[in-house]
Amino acid sequence: MLGRQRRGDDEFVSPDFEENGWQREPSGTGLRSVLRGRAHRRVLPGSFRQLLDGLIRPPHTAEAPRRGNPDAVVDCAVYAGGARRAEPGQARQMPYAEAARLARRRRNAFVWLGLHEPDQLTMSAVAEVFGLHELVADQATSGGHRPGVETAGDVTRLVLRAARYVEHDRLTDTSEVVETGDITVLVGPWFAITVRHGPVGPLRQVRQELEKRPEVLRHGPWAVAYAVGSRLVDSYLDVAGHVERDLERLEEESFAAVRSTGIAHIYQLKREMVEFKRAVLPLAEPLARLLESGTLPAALRPYLVDVRGRLSRAVDRVAGFDDLLNSILQARLAQISIDQNDDMRKIAAWAAIAAVPTVIAGIYGMNFDVIPGLDSPYGFDGTIAAMGLLCGGLYWRLKRTGWL
Repeated sequence: MLGRQRRGDDEFVSPDFEENGWQREPSGTGLRSVLRGRAHRRVLPGSFRQLLDGLIRPPHTAEAPRRGNPDAVVDCAVYAGGARRAEPGQARQMPYAEAARLARRRRNAFVWLGLHEPDQLTMSAVAEVFGLHELVADQATSGGHRPGVETAGDVTRLVLRAARYVEHDRLTDTSEVVETGDITVLVGPWFAITVRHGPVGPLRQVRQELEKRPEVLRHGPWAVAYAVGSRLVDSYLDVAGHVERDLERLEEESFAAVRSTGIAHIYQLKREMVEFKRAVLPLAEPLARLLESGTLPAALRPYLVDVRGRLSRAVDRVAGFDDLLNSILQARLAQISIDQNDDMRKIAAWAAIAAVPTVIAGIYGMNFDVIPGLDSPYGFDGTIAAMGLLCGGLYWRLKRTGWL
């Protein structure tokens, strides 16, 4: 039997001993040779126990803690026949490995896995379960991609940009009007994986609405891509409606009698519109490529055509916003130029009025003995009166011409 331990007085019987000595003869230490010949049980002090363990046992290397982001999994479910499926007694959200196993066993079933900002380790584990290429997994881990569509084997990668209007009381030179994020949809034969980056574009409501439409959900993983794209295009139109009201208010303030909108406000809104355009305009090409390809199920083509039509309306509105902003900006620059000209004319007019008494005072300040009016008792009064008459007449003339 192996030796026993006594914790109370910190004494230890080495587990490598038996009642009759060593259990086996390891090599490499003289200390074992000294202890090997003793036939009765040896009780060793605790400090000597640590020394002995360090000599006869290899150091234990602790396994590096596995890092990951388990909170990245927002939801995961198996869908079959247009409805969400689950095993009896199972929670509503199941682990994606188990969901993949169930989807492979059932006919016409697929997995919808929703992820939010997964790290590299989490995405690598997902790629191993669903058979994704490592480059596809790496691209899905990082955000900030341009809208597009790519096909690698039997997996299609669709990148979409989400947009959200930021409420604000009034436009300033630092106002945030439109906030954007990106969503990657990976569509395979039996799975759909949505990877979202940023706080914009949560897909929980999209999942709930799609689960209420079994006639669309039964078309498989591409139904998820359609639902996500449809929701994002609707958000484009919603953002466009709010931005249109901002532009109307900005236009009114720019052409008001008392203008409170500065040029920096217009530039700020134009910067926000550039970000909005980057989300909306590039999506037209991927949708057209999907409609032309043979990967999209025929039953979903009418739905995607409807999405493309709504996207065209959003693109037209955004292009109109850009033209209107350019017009407002040009008009505001022209107003600033006119205001500067008015200011320069006023400055020139007052300088001309001030030049009259300056010239007269300069002449009478000359060091001459004979100047008209010097010997007269009314010379000073007459000179001041002449200055006033000349300045008043010049002011009246400049006022009639619009310089003052």
